[in-house]
Amino acid sequence: MNTNDFLPINGTDYVEFYVGNAKQAAHYYQTAFGFQPLAYAGLETGLKDRTSYVLKQDKIRFVLTSSLDPDNHIAGHHNRHGDGVKVVALWVDDARKSFEETVKRGARPYFEPVVEKDAHGEVVRAGIHTYGETVHVFVERRNYQGAFLPGYIAWEPPYRPAETGLKYIDHMVGNVDWGQMDIWVKFYEDVMGFRNLVSFDDKDISTEYTALMSKVMSNGNGYIKFPINEPAIGKKKSQIEEYIEFYRGSGVQHVAMATGDIIHTIRELRARGVEFLHVPDTYYETVTERVGLIEEDLEVLKRLNILIDRDDEGYLLQLFTKPVLDRPTVFFEIIQRKGATSFGKGNFKALFESIEREQARRGTL
Repeated sequence: MNTNDFLPINGTDYVEFYVGNAKQAAHYYQTAFGFQPLAYAGLETGLKDRTSYVLKQDKIRFVLTSSLDPDNHIAGHHNRHGDGVKVVALWVDDARKSFEETVKRGARPYFEPVVEKDAHGEVVRAGIHTYGETVHVFVERRNYQGAFLPGYIAWEPPYRPAETGLKYIDHMVGNVDWGQMDIWVKFYEDVMGFRNLVSFDDKDISTEYTALMSKVMSNGNGYIKFPINEPAIGKKKSQIEEYIEFYRGSGVQHVAMATGDIIHTIRELRARGVEFLHVPDTYYETVTERVGLIEEDLEVLKRLNILIDRDDEGYLLQLFTKPVLDRPTVFFEIIQRKGATSFGKGNFKALFESIEREQARRGTL
């Protein structure tokens, strides 16, 4: 624990996606992932330029925002990147101080601290730029009792598919271009006071054809973890290169969501049509030699294609969706930690070979 943490963060406040059709995207995240309706802003609340639907599952909040104006920055962002993460909002006790401390250390301001009020109280927010067009917004909400933020109304539709057991955001991964990883590692170290938790080079993350490098950045209390990936030289085009080509630049590659029962969660998600990467059955022939004793039935994990890895602290179970968009960009990870604090290094090779199979089908390998 960093006792001199100049940027204390309580957790992820929300993740805002700029999307082509927020109404339909909201239906997808409700139906496929079990998110619950929380709040809404749009024409009915006085907005003329955009519509936002807010969804919640336990501690996870997603904001899905679409433009109503073909010429504004939201439409421009979507036109360039497709559906993608614009805002990674961080829950803080003091948004003004968070903004001041990061800007004086070199952050480029996105917007100055602003106080937003309604009948339910007030919220203070401020924003800074990070890699690509992604931004961090600091959210101070201790004096607010409303559904989400001032300007939003409670959204209470009758359609409410059951939750799937997702609990909180475990980590969020950013893909950056060639030679950019260390620049952004330094940004998180110098500007936000994060530390480099673990590093993976192309010897750790490579297959016969492709490779990448990654460094995991974490804040003082460990609530926020941001792995940063960049491509590495390989015989063919890596998943990071494919992402950057189709996203048109750096951005959030995937959001990892934690569950307390991955077997239940994956069963639910598969039943609702969520598609996952597939690793061959041969993966399970040797996995127990690597990870040792686990509580779960290996045959059940094999049927659901759930991956297992172990570190010094315990083990973890994980599975990755295929891209959830037409562009091969953003996807999700489902993770259950049974003591492990790592990121599934032992699964990298099997996973990336699975991704390469998908890339070959897309003609982008």
